[in-house]
Amino acid sequence: MNNKKRAIALGNFDGIHKGHTAVIDAAVQAARQWDMIPTVLILSPLPSFVIDGRQAPTLLTEADKDKLFADMGVEVVRIDFLKIKDYAPQEFFVKILAGELNAGMLSCGFNYRFGKGGEGDSTLLGWLCEITGIALSVTPSVSFRGEAVSSTRIRAAIEGGDIESANEMLGREFGYTLEVVHGDHLGRSLDCPTINQLFPEDLIVPKYGVYASRTCIDGEWYRSVTNIGRRPSFDNDEQRSETHIIGYDGDLYGKFIEVRLQKYKREEMKFESLDELKAQLEKDKM
Repeated sequence: MNNKKRAIALGNFDGIHKGHTAVIDAAVQAARQWDMIPTVLILSPLPSFVIDGRQAPTLLTEADKDKLFADMGVEVVRIDFLKIKDYAPQEFFVKILAGELNAGMLSCGFNYRFGKGGEGDSTLLGWLCEITGIALSVTPSVSFRGEAVSSTRIRAAIEGGDIESANEMLGREFGYTLEVVHGDHLGRSLDCPTINQLFPEDLIVPKYGVYASRTCIDGEWYRSVTNIGRRPSFDNDEQRSETHIIGYDGDLYGKFIEVRLQKYKREEMKFESLDELKAQLEKDKM
């Protein structure tokens, strides 16, 4: 039986932005220093959804989130929040953190809450850690343009087309790995073949329009242009991501391809003819 202690990062980690990364990095560094297992604790479903029914759009698919955690070198432990939602803060600490998970170190953000009704805070957590000999790291607020980085701010930036600010707060480019599905193949007839990807219902949809992007195929990144929206020129009501990958012309149908957005270029436009559309597509590639 492995009795190795864990260095556990605590939080929602719904977007894995710069603030979340700082909390996780503290756990990873402690794990290296004290030979512990670097761990991220995920409560599912999200406490905010269970408590007050709030279900904001996600910033990551579960698969992309797990890949980011793996890249950061942490083990993910998921606990059913419904089973522990009525635990008092001390009960959650003793039974779950110190007991079931064998914590030797805890890492959280300055605004971390835990226990029934979110009654516990980082001050109480510090006292509990002190009397049990568990190390604690509390990460202060991470700011962007004078205000704390938060998933709420990032969502607002993405939905407003300010993808560059969103990327700054995330500490990486916003993107998604989704299956390539069949479209109407019009792009190929315009010498601008595209890959079509449909957004899951729970994933945030960026502001409609055209973005400079980059796309990963078999580990190689290609410059690309992505249109997000409903394609007003063709009366299509399906929210989709449609990406032209510059310098690539292979068959990607059925594959899961990662697209990352870099800069908002223009709003969606309705064209009166295919020639107008083709001319604009050539401009978008510049």
